[in-house]
Amino acid sequence: MPTLEQIRSALPAHRPVALDGDNRASVAIVLRGDLDGSPEVLFIERARRRGDPWSGHMAFPGGRVSPEDSGARDAAERETREEVGLSLSHAERLGRLDDMQGRPATAAGALVISAYVYHCPDPPPLVPNHEVRTAFWFPLGELLEGERHIDHPVASGARARFPGILVGEPGRHVVWGLTYRFLECFLEIVGRPLPERWDPSGSPDSSPGHSRTGSGG
Repeated sequence: MPTLEQIRSALPAHRPVALDGDNRASVAIVLRGDLDGSPEVLFIERARRRGDPWSGHMAFPGGRVSPEDSGARDAAERETREEVGLSLSHAERLGRLDDMQGRPATAAGALVISAYVYHCPDPPPLVPNHEVRTAFWFPLGELLEGERHIDHPVASGARARFPGILVGEPGRHVVWGLTYRFLECFLEIVGRPLPERWDPSGSPDSSPGHSRTGSGG
């Protein structure tokens, strides 16, 4: 797994794909740890709420860009502060990933999500709000372990399955969908790509989560 120093060197060289759209959201990918060591990444488990298309999903802190935000980065920092009590105002800004399209689409059009990467060497204890069931730090290197990569059903008994990464309790703490795709983008940039995606048919690109315009997570 790359050290934080290696990540710090790789991200600025990446030219992120920026998508147009007025319907926008953003997330913060927050790393902690020493520059010479293997970092940990912050995940949240979203609270289960009726009407929330991402209810119960594993995610990065973030949300929709509001009128009071100066932009997508400001929204990611505000949402992180609100959701887990972590201020990124003095965190090191490491870079930006490619924009992704999320679902469901609304009358405002397809949702465009931006992701910003930060480093907090010694963050305070997390304080989740009502939108977050739990929040925790997870070793970035363990995301590459083959035994953690599973095929994840989108609902109990569902036939549609997505590539997922188990980061905690089976059936509950599984990273998939949009969060998986952002991790995939990040790890490709830093030179440690995820293992080849789960493929239900044995043919290339057949996973329902393969497209970067897919839903979930």
